[in-house]
Amino acid sequence: MIDVNELRENPDKFRASQRARLAEPELVDAIISADARRREARTRYETLRAEQNAFGKRVAQAKGEEKQALLAEVKELAAAVKAAGTEADAVQAEQEALVRRVANVVEDGVPAGGEDDFTVLKTVGTPRDFAAEGFTPRDHLELGELLGAIDMERGAKVSGSRFYFLRGVGARLELGLLQMAMDQAVKAGFVPMITPTLVRPETMQGTGFDVAHDAEIYRLAEDDLYLVGTSEVPLAGYHADEIMDLTGGPVRYAGWSSCYRREAGSHGKDTRGIIRVHQFNKVEMFTYTSVEEAAAEHQRLLAWEEEMLAKVELPYRVIETAAGDLGMSAARKYDCEAWVPTQNAYRELTSTSNCTTFQARRLNIRERQDGKTRAVATLNGTLATTRWIVAILEHHQNPDGSVNVPAALQPYMGGLEVLPVL
Repeated sequence: MIDVNELRENPDKFRASQRARLAEPELVDAIISADARRREARTRYETLRAEQNAFGKRVAQAKGEEKQALLAEVKELAAAVKAAGTEADAVQAEQEALVRRVANVVEDGVPAGGEDDFTVLKTVGTPRDFAAEGFTPRDHLELGELLGAIDMERGAKVSGSRFYFLRGVGARLELGLLQMAMDQAVKAGFVPMITPTLVRPETMQGTGFDVAHDAEIYRLAEDDLYLVGTSEVPLAGYHADEIMDLTGGPVRYAGWSSCYRREAGSHGKDTRGIIRVHQFNKVEMFTYTSVEEAAAEHQRLLAWEEEMLAKVELPYRVIETAAGDLGMSAARKYDCEAWVPTQNAYRELTSTSNCTTFQARRLNIRERQDGKTRAVATLNGTLATTRWIVAILEHHQNPDGSVNVPAALQPYMGGLEVLPVL
């Protein structure tokens, strides 16, 4: 949630952010108008309440006809107080609804525009030249079937499209990858967490997801619970309505969970294989820190993501996402995209977002400073997920369809150096 006081003092900053996001700058003016009406209505209510209290004292001291006359006035005043209170509550509800529609203010330097307006910050490694090696690379699904690692056909039979089974070395590869990510996180000071995958609507909304209009979210209507698309959601809600102690530095959690996404807007996209699926597993980093430390923590999260990519020996690039492609809660986001040979393109494997105080305001998560409380900053970042298998299989394949296991991953695969064709 944005800071209404800051918006009132610096509306141009919020208008500029909305424009950069390709969103509605008019919302800022609507909030300012509602805020003025709210304060006016609240002042009117408080004034009438003060009059009502004063009348109460006069009635207590009056007698006879004077008392009867005052009682009649008190009745009228009580009705006026009730009406003023109702109006003040209505205007406040209107303002709060408008405020919840405004996304986080983007950080300075974030490129304006939409999905294609990102900035490439750096490129690491060189994609393999399969033509020079003398063979045409297979895609991850063909490799997965040769290895007995991926079964899309039975996944569809059991659950429908965009579901799959990982079996044999495929299951071992995912488990090894996620365990390597968790080990790295623990070494870096993260507390490992196995998180709930069903959350209440207030937790989902507090994290920045619109449960009423987001077609990507699975809902269990009978229980009013939502399946999460990332463990960021339960980890953000973990300290809701709490005052945290950040005097020792950032508080970091690494969540391991299954994740669910409806992919409602992805009809016809990435229909082959496991690039875009309804269910996957992920290790997610989540940090609570002070506002002053947030930018530096964001760079640390990115560095940990790059460390993981280096371990699995993938060529990749780091991009800064444009404002219009940011989620509602993010003020800045970096993506790491690995090269996928058969698509001749970089595809996202990780993202890390600085959400500043946006989620903390919604979830009422604070820290003490100088005798007062203030909102903390929250950040998140992917450390490993199912989609990594796509890039690992394709980049490390051999002409016969076998796949070399990156050295860092071999201890997590029982020492296996090559995934053999069955």
